[in-house]
Amino acid sequence: MKNIFVQYEDGCLPYEKVISALDDAFKLDIKCPIRHHHYLNVPNKKDATLLLMPAWLEGLYFGVKQVSVFPSNGEEGLPGLNSIYILSCAKTGLPLAQFDGNVITARRTAAAAALGAKYLSRPESKNLLVVGAGKVASQVIPAMATVRDLEEIKIYNIHEESAASLAEQVQKELNIKASVVSKEDLPSAVAWADIVSCATLSEEPMVLGEWVTPGTHIDLIGSFTPYMREVDDELMQKAQVFADFKAAALTETGDFISPIKSGSITEDHIIGDFLSLSRGQHAGRKAFKDPENDISVFKAVGSSIEDLATAMLWYDRA
Repeated sequence: MKNIFVQYEDGCLPYEKVISALDDAFKLDIKCPIRHHHYLNVPNKKDATLLLMPAWLEGLYFGVKQVSVFPSNGEEGLPGLNSIYILSCAKTGLPLAQFDGNVITARRTAAAAALGAKYLSRPESKNLLVVGAGKVASQVIPAMATVRDLEEIKIYNIHEESAASLAEQVQKELNIKASVVSKEDLPSAVAWADIVSCATLSEEPMVLGEWVTPGTHIDLIGSFTPYMREVDDELMQKAQVFADFKAAALTETGDFISPIKSGSITEDHIIGDFLSLSRGQHAGRKAFKDPENDISVFKAVGSSIEDLATAMLWYDRA
């Protein structure tokens, strides 16, 4: 059988191209069933999870991302999450390429956050606060710099040394002023920021509504289970709220599930998603009653549309 595995090369998926590919993909009639969750018993270990994320564009391509989460792998020095993506021809069913699913997830996640900021943040936004300093956070920064002319970046992380390392990387690679924020200074850093991007695994709100100043855009990337949260009910109540894919977000993220369950907001409080933004059915910040002062929230949960769009771009460029 022909070897269809495609190695990732630097520059293969530039953020400008990925952001455009996502925007274009949501204009198309891509079919995307809600992701499949399956649970596996692992003898003498914690249960594992298998996620399957299919999507297809009829007559052109279909693809499936397979994600396996084995929580006990850390005990043996192995990564807890592994992912592959298989792209196939939608005319014949023949497999065309196999990609590293972790790369696709990281690139499309950062690009989705940046696309949300492009639609919902103020065009003159220049101050970015990143809450979190992991792999996703490190990719969100250059993606955001693609859509906004950033002048300064502040980074908060529970492990300050990780934040310091990321700040050093940002200054070296992007030539943008970057510094570390302490836990005590987090409220003032939120108030300072034009854009706040959260990429954490927190189960408690990291950013409170009382800290956020008028006109701020809040980008939420973590909280991919019903028990995880990055912001509180107060912020959700006073913000113009969007998602990348509303149908999935309503069932998968605690940042929506918890405030809806408490009665702080309803499903109707979530104004739109990429389907309405990319198709021009909602003009984003331009359509707000007070574009200069309204607070916006964008929640990304991930969509197989985004995975397929990134895989198609990678295949075409490879």
